[in-house]
Amino acid sequence: MMKRESISIRIDTARCDGDMACMRVCPTEAIRVRGSKARIIESRCITCGECIRVCQTRAISAVTASFADVSRFDYVVALPSPVLYGQFGRGVTPDRILAALEKGGFDCACDLTLACEAVNAAIEQYVRRYRGPRPLISCFCPTAIRLIQVRYPELLEQVLPIESPKEFMAREIRKTKARELRLREDRIGIVYLTPCPAKMLDIVGHPSKEKSDIDGVIAISDIYRTVLSLLPISGRGEHGERTRMSGVGMSWAILGGQTTFLKPENCLAVDGLRNVVRILNDIEIGKLRDVDYVECHTCPDGCVSGSLLVENPYVARARILGILGQLGTKPCRSERERAELYESEDFVVERRLTAQLQGPLDLDVSRAIGKIRRLEEIRQSLPNINCGACGAPSCAAFAEDVVREEAQLSDCVLLALEQLRSGQTKVWDVPPAEGHSTPDEGKEP
Repeated sequence: MMKRESISIRIDTARCDGDMACMRVCPTEAIRVRGSKARIIESRCITCGECIRVCQTRAISAVTASFADVSRFDYVVALPSPVLYGQFGRGVTPDRILAALEKGGFDCACDLTLACEAVNAAIEQYVRRYRGPRPLISCFCPTAIRLIQVRYPELLEQVLPIESPKEFMAREIRKTKARELRLREDRIGIVYLTPCPAKMLDIVGHPSKEKSDIDGVIAISDIYRTVLSLLPISGRGEHGERTRMSGVGMSWAILGGQTTFLKPENCLAVDGLRNVVRILNDIEIGKLRDVDYVECHTCPDGCVSGSLLVENPYVARARILGILGQLGTKPCRSERERAELYESEDFVVERRLTAQLQGPLDLDVSRAIGKIRRLEEIRQSLPNINCGACGAPSCAAFAEDVVREEAQLSDCVLLALEQLRSGQTKVWDVPPAEGHSTPDEGKEP
């Protein structure tokens, strides 16, 4: 199961009013609402941020870092997601945004687009040489990866084992700055500015690395006002026109950015949680074997719609496209140079992903079998309309909660009414499985 520190979403129970919108929108049934308070089942959470979007009281938030968390370093580098460039008004160039970050407290702010293009080259070379089951599935949306770990573990072998641009760039920046500043590498801190809470998982519980090369994560929404206030005085900053950026890499902010060097007829780019689930269902049953690569984003239109952003995603996408128009889409490297880069750099991650399955109903096999029978009996007795009034997202989830002793059968209002109409006085008048008893069993009449 997922470790506690790998969950980057928290619920402020003081603010929570028991609204069930978060429970209904969760794709892995990881939220329960009981006693007018929501709670997260951490082993099921994929940190998609859907609950953050729908919470009207702002009781649900992302757990990210702060400047205080990185104060232990001698030199701190900001590494913003390319989507940051679409958060500000027309005419605000990436150079000015990077300069504003430096004026806001970072010792250096580095563009990520060249690293994105380098990883595109790695995708191209890996797909070309790959001989295993197809399609390969992109590994750069942490939410999609957690979804596969939780619901589609048999597809883990098809997940692309390539380093993400932010990890690749963080490693290179640390080495370069250590040489330039004559500092030990552990005295240089790298902070990623993230568009979504799922990226936090790559820091505290990286799925395919022992330790991330990034030391902290700050939500773009948390730093937005600071950057905005410093834009008027940032000018061109020390970056000026010397900041080399890649149009190919900039396209990572929107859907389709990872497939630049692949044949368009042999790859898919899928956005939105429901669409990703549909595609994974198709792959699971053996469809799409003629497709080489599937780029998955659980946010609509890619990272530009992350839940930790400020700007309207459609406006932000238009701004990103404007920047792409200025940068152009010509690669910074030729096909030969991309192949040489792949050979010279360590892009492939050796550590493989593992399934993150819900714990068994019981560690004792015989008891677990009995609980499975009991679960099915309870499920069949329920209305199976998934109304959510019990505090669980579905009747099947509620039945499991009852068997796990995390809920009572009497929490089902409809079952209670039906049994009262039929003359039963106890809501738990469902025949118990062998080895289980009702609450009144053993009491004196």
